[in-house]
Amino acid sequence: MRIGIDLGGTKIEIAVLDAAGAIVYRARVPTPAGDYAATLAAITSLVAQAERLYGRAYGIGVGTPGSISRSTGAIKNSNSICLNGRNLRADLQSALGRDVCIANDANCFALSEATDGAAAGSAIVFGVILGTGVGGGLVVNGRLLDGPNGITGEWGHNRLALDSEPALHRPRRCYCGRVDCVETVLSGPAMAADHARASGAVPQAQVTAEQIARGAALGEGSCIQTIERYARHLAQALAVVINIVDPDVIVLGGGISNIESLYERVPAHWAKWVFSDQVQTRLVRNRHGDSSGVRGAAWLAA
Repeated sequence: MRIGIDLGGTKIEIAVLDAAGAIVYRARVPTPAGDYAATLAAITSLVAQAERLYGRAYGIGVGTPGSISRSTGAIKNSNSICLNGRNLRADLQSALGRDVCIANDANCFALSEATDGAAAGSAIVFGVILGTGVGGGLVVNGRLLDGPNGITGEWGHNRLALDSEPALHRPRRCYCGRVDCVETVLSGPAMAADHARASGAVPQAQVTAEQIARGAALGEGSCIQTIERYARHLAQALAVVINIVDPDVIVLGGGISNIESLYERVPAHWAKWVFSDQVQTRLVRNRHGDSSGVRGAAWLAA
């Protein structure tokens, strides 16, 4: 048995996987907002409850926002700010009395989909999270790559210059302190903001990416145009990944991955920026949905 834990901003989920990768148990609790000590206690309690039912786990993996600093061992770049500067791995190992594997939540998503998900059997897999934020992870021959800086796959914080969109020429400020990051164009809130600017009909605070997708499916012209702009921007951003990594498969996750038209429209656009006479990379939807994060965390332990 392997245990995976998905430490999110609003909930902590645990899953127990058997040797074949099937989930035999799962549970979730709200994340104690801004309370690091309570977060550790919640994880410890979830593990204890699972092991009372299924025995001591072979390994424990945790997916978390941010990544581990190579110089300090502490969490960095997490939008759950109470984790930043904390040595989460050491603290969990002390609380649980054994080794714990930790990886970025987007890395866990990529590992899940490359192991037994939509990209199973592919040599090079890039997993993409498109939701409140934008993240990515890279798996090569079944192995999750992390790199000397612990930031492999963090394409969401590369600069994206959109020369075809005058309305977006003004600096787009990112929470990371930089401007014009991919995340400022491709996150769910960024899509909503773009739609509000272009349509002028719906206050920015009252529209969501889900509502835009629903409107496009119903044939609403302004929503269709927003999705098409988004597909073009996503194609431009992913073309950079293809030029550097040349993946066999790119798997989309997060709420925006549910927009079906992206899987046709993005590949239709990305040849403009990919340095090749043809693009063989496949763009696919995830197989495991919102279970991919916790499944990938469990696979870390393997």
